[in-house]
Amino acid sequence: MKEEVGRKQKEKNREKKQKREKMVEVKRVVEEWETWDEEEEVAKSEVEVRKLVPEKFHKWIKVFGKKQSEQMPTRKV
Repeated sequence: MKEEVGRKQKEKNREKKQKREKMVEVKRVVEEWETWDEEEEVAKSEVEVRKLVPEKFHKWIKVFGKKQSEQMPTRKV
């Protein structure tokens, strides 16, 4: 009787562990997709910015990016 309870408990623990491992894998894949989407968006925005900004300002191109333009500039003292 105790052996059967112990075996069932081990099986439940194994199933929980498998579920946790699957969730970790899913989270990892989601994070990779989010990172890839961000990188793709940055690349697209940089191309668009290069089209819109005159060439003489290209050395400051990072300032014109969508993400950077939405942030407050750091104060320089």
